[in-house]
Amino acid sequence: MDRERRKGLITLVLAGIVIGILSSSTGLGGGFLVVPLLLFLGREAKMAVGTSFVFILAAAISAVLMHSRLGNIDIKTGLLLAVGGVVGAQIGPHLLQHISDQNFKRLFSVLLVITAVWLFANSFSSPKG
Repeated sequence: MDRERRKGLITLVLAGIVIGILSSSTGLGGGFLVVPLLLFLGREAKMAVGTSFVFILAAAISAVLMHSRLGNIDIKTGLLLAVGGVVGAQIGPHLLQHISDQNFKRLFSVLLVITAVWLFANSFSSPKG
């Protein structure tokens, strides 16, 4: 294996560790970081989104096991959300097929900014804890 390929593999593994820590501690799934990383590395939006789900699946299984051990799971709520999530997850990829990479980047960045502003604004009104 040549040096550049090895460096790329190490970079992906290290990024995975950092994103795994952030996603398992925030509940954001990691796609909000994996997708921009893959776009930065030159992947098309459709490929970045699809590939991010491989990471999300593996990281989510690991996070569920650890959060379960720590007693941090409301199974009923999670399963009810999952019912809708499974349906929505079948629709999303079809929608993505009709969005250009440029428009995807715009929509994704707007969603991230709105989410960030909402979380930041709510951090001031939430009870301390």
